[in-house]
Amino acid sequence: MKTQTFRNLALILVISFIIIFSAGCVSEDQSADGNESDVSDSGYRTVVDSRGVEVEIPEDIERVVTVSDGLVEGVMYSLGVEDTLVGLGSACIGKDWTYSYPTDDGTYVNGSGGCNVMQVLYPEIKELPLAMQSGAAMNYETLSSLDPDVVIIRLGSCSIQEKDSETAQKTIETIESLGIPLVVLYSPDCYSDPSLSQISDEIEIIGAIFGKKEQAAEIAEYLESQVKLIEERTSDIAEDDKPSVLMSGLSATHRAQGGAGVVQGLGTTESYMIEDVVNAKNAYQVDAGSFQLVNTEQVLALDPDVIVLCTAWGYHPPGELYNATYYSALRELKAVKNGRVMSLPWTPCNCAKRLEYPIDVMVIAKAAYPELFEDIELEEWLIEFYMNVYGVDQATAEELLYAQWMEWCIEE
Repeated sequence: MKTQTFRNLALILVISFIIIFSAGCVSEDQSADGNESDVSDSGYRTVVDSRGVEVEIPEDIERVVTVSDGLVEGVMYSLGVEDTLVGLGSACIGKDWTYSYPTDDGTYVNGSGGCNVMQVLYPEIKELPLAMQSGAAMNYETLSSLDPDVVIIRLGSCSIQEKDSETAQKTIETIESLGIPLVVLYSPDCYSDPSLSQISDEIEIIGAIFGKKEQAAEIAEYLESQVKLIEERTSDIAEDDKPSVLMSGLSATHRAQGGAGVVQGLGTTESYMIEDVVNAKNAYQVDAGSFQLVNTEQVLALDPDVIVLCTAWGYHPPGELYNATYYSALRELKAVKNGRVMSLPWTPCNCAKRLEYPIDVMVIAKAAYPELFEDIELEEWLIEFYMNVYGVDQATAEELLYAQWMEWCIEE
């Protein structure tokens, strides 16, 4: 009897040990929400950033400073950690914008309410202090006063555009010398061969920072699925059937310099979207980079089949090219005559692509191949896109559509 009791007691102890050990294993390898954890016994996790540098950051992150024009902040919102933001590195996130252009009858077309999507998603972001902004160096006194647990810098953003610039290197070295954990991201423009998949790499690094790898991977996978849909539909277009697409910015700054605007050349992310994803032809076949100044004669000589208007020192709706008095000379373009002008969403500080990059690709695809994408109503697709990426309801998704000035796509 005693022997049986002893055996029962031993069995209970063994089972208890197994349960405790198993629970310990789960908590070490996986967080409660199913995301992998890289946390060590010290309360820190290790993240490998775009440089390949291993960065130790606290397990519990409460204070984050970003240098980004919206990509990092947007991912943080999607991961549910936007309330850890305490400082920004872009003035464009908190600004409100308008546009205006004159028409032949002496009236003006005016637009208002444009803003970075983060203002709709997280209005509190407008109140956050700036540690850096485009055209100004990092304010290290402000940065230190914010007492961040981690700083996330996205190179390629307007505040630090060049990966190997003196500004980039000095900023990185100084922050690291202050003992602040620094994670550096490379936007696609930091690579000699830009690809949209590089944005997925950034998203997954941000997920690793907050211990939300699986959730971040799901976001990246959804974005890539929208691009894949377009690639599959256009993959077998013959070379002779590819329309020429001019990615143009109707910049008032450059009109003052005698230009018709700026265009995106080969080797840019925009050209990659046109040629490698949509499988059309970039009308500006010059390996000259982004925002190249062109005059009216050059645009008329290019005479593209399609024109897509991007953010360039302001927002430019299709109506500006159709109706603005100062573009009367461009009304002879076949893209204008045939009504094949579309606009990308308003993205203030348009130096690097963000979570909305599939919208850019879809606009280009519908402009280039309207018959292949006839079944996709852009307004409905946009609403669904915003809801899936940001986890918002339809009313908020509609606010995002208007914040990005995409109402031109709404059919009367």
